[in-house]
Amino acid sequence: MSSNMEIYNTFGLPATADRYLVVRDESQLRTLLSTNQINHPYLILGGGSNMVFTKHFPGTIIHLENKGICLLEESPSQDDVLVEAAAGEVWDDFVHYCIAHGWYGAENLVAIPGTVGAAPVQNVGAYGVEAKNVIYSVRAFDIFTGQERIFTNAECQFAYRNSIFKGTLRNHFIIWSVVFRLHKVFAPDLQYKALSDALQSACIKNPTPQQLADIITEVRWRKLPRPEQMGSAGSFFKNPVVSVEHYERLKSLYPDIVAYSVSDGYKLAAGWLIEKAGWKGRDMGRCGVYEKQALVLVNRGGCSGSEVLALADAVTDDVQKLFGVILEKEAIII
Repeated sequence: MSSNMEIYNTFGLPATADRYLVVRDESQLRTLLSTNQINHPYLILGGGSNMVFTKHFPGTIIHLENKGICLLEESPSQDDVLVEAAAGEVWDDFVHYCIAHGWYGAENLVAIPGTVGAAPVQNVGAYGVEAKNVIYSVRAFDIFTGQERIFTNAECQFAYRNSIFKGTLRNHFIIWSVVFRLHKVFAPDLQYKALSDALQSACIKNPTPQQLADIITEVRWRKLPRPEQMGSAGSFFKNPVVSVEHYERLKSLYPDIVAYSVSDGYKLAAGWLIEKAGWKGRDMGRCGVYEKQALVLVNRGGCSGSEVLALADAVTDDVQKLFGVILEKEAIII
């Protein structure tokens, strides 16, 4: 049986699979796993905010809609709290829930599309903070044995927009819930330049948690398309890291290049590279590069996954020819 999931991916792409299952409670999942009712291959779908469907999926798509947020542990003498959230919770709702309950640390990650379960897979990040900074553990089920396993933060092997769930254990575990270590004392991270500039423009020196979330939301949607208004997968490419030597060569040719020093060289701003290659605001067929942020590819109306992939490849080729830099896709291509 084929099911169309166009409404379940933020790019708004046509998407079909042999089988589509909605899972809302743990007993249902355990039954599916114990009775081998999940056709292989399989794909876990949350908010579909980072997926580009290019063809029919010949297996089972499992859409997690489990809900629930609870305080697991709170010590009166300590600042930390442990909060567990179900994988099917909307990520932005979770962040706002924490702010409302006085649990801080995830404010910079507000307004990111997707679900809680996707956060550790992608190690989502924004405005100087990554999911790995607040994740304490991940509860998941082995798709092959049905066994439950708890992954510590270290065992998740978090890296830039990456984790063990996106790497060696991809398509091996279903994340059911995530435990976060948050704080009862608000200590905002305001180091990210775009954020500090926005606060300065708003004449806010010491923002409250809600003010910080509001400013970040405003900054994000000022440069990114809202999924309900224009289809996209958010940042389509990762910011590439090059050697010091490579960076210095590029710097001599392009003095205005945007880059940040990291432990193994320099991280280049992929959006700057794409814009410099002449792609910002350009269309190819029914998709294009967003006019306000070159890092984002958008659906201009009725485009297909193959069209998005063709555009991404064209952008990648031009950036490589011009800068000798290979862009890696952050979006997951199905």
